[in-house]
Amino acid sequence: MPTGPCASVGSSTPGAGSATIVAVSDTLSTSSLRADDVAGEEDAVRIVDEHDGQIVVRQLAPPRPRPRPRGQRPDPPPPLPPDPGPKDVASDPRPTGRRSRLARRASRALAFALIVLGALAVIDGAVTLVWQEPLSALYATLRQDRLAGDLRAIERATPTPQERSALASLPDERRRVAFLARRLERSAPAGSAVGRIVIPRIGASYVVVNGTSTEALKSGPGIYPETGFPGVPGTTAIAGHRTTYLAPFRHIDALRPGNHILLYMPYAHFTYTVIGQHVVSPTNVLAAVSSVGYTRLVLSACTPLFSAARRLLVYAHLTRTVPVGAARVLPGHPAIQPIEAPSIRRPALRHALPTVLESLQPYDLTPLV
Repeated sequence: MPTGPCASVGSSTPGAGSATIVAVSDTLSTSSLRADDVAGEEDAVRIVDEHDGQIVVRQLAPPRPRPRPRGQRPDPPPPLPPDPGPKDVASDPRPTGRRSRLARRASRALAFALIVLGALAVIDGAVTLVWQEPLSALYATLRQDRLAGDLRAIERATPTPQERSALASLPDERRRVAFLARRLERSAPAGSAVGRIVIPRIGASYVVVNGTSTEALKSGPGIYPETGFPGVPGTTAIAGHRTTYLAPFRHIDALRPGNHILLYMPYAHFTYTVIGQHVVSPTNVLAAVSSVGYTRLVLSACTPLFSAARRLLVYAHLTRTVPVGAARVLPGHPAIQPIEAPSIRRPALRHALPTVLESLQPYDLTPLV
């Protein structure tokens, strides 16, 4: 039997597995047992295994509540803790493991996307500098393919009986070509295909559209609405991009006097010969659309590259016209021959001696001393 400040309540015959039950008083429970091992200090039973020396503590049934005297009000219930409200997951400074993993994945995905976008922007800029803007070029290529089909349909179209009667009454081939040119100019919607421009010197070949609006020039070079179509006496001006939307006029600055520009219209093929270039301000529209003493073609584009500060104009005069389609052969008329335009006569430069007060180098200023 273990000794100590405890009184034996009962005993059993010594043997294997035998145990002794000992009652624990208030003083013994606080001195011999830990508070976390015994739930109550007043009533508990300690079972001592004599052979193993182990102590097993069992909690007795809780005491019954004492009856409340009559007339005494029951104690009010304890106040409930304040409601913290819905927990804001986004403002929780201690993110859970799942949310932190998602945040790390999202940040890595965002960083990767930004790296890819930056690389694409650098590649796009490099390709634009060397060649042209690739995304707008793809868009313009699709538009050019569609316009090429529309142009073939216009070329295969036959004139109406009224138009054929009007053409038969015009014996002069130039007047027939002009008649068909004006008819197409009136009937062609803005941005529609009206012809094809070919510049062998720079390897350019594009479908020409009617008009020079922002939307029309996305499809290809466009004819100024202030000028007439090729075949109408006067000036025909065509504008085009140099860095975007296939950049059809990117290299027109390489054209030199004597180079040829070809315009294939549904009613005639025109050959123009370059005579010079000129750089003007964007507001000087008359330099491109004004009429001169001969039939000419003017190409217009922004300059320098990647800037719209100035306009580059390339001038060419008409040298040859070949009627095609409805203007080529008419019933009762012989086959029409190509129309050769007269060459332009330039006035000879007079080399006179300068006056005494005229400077030989007007752009060099001598500083005052």
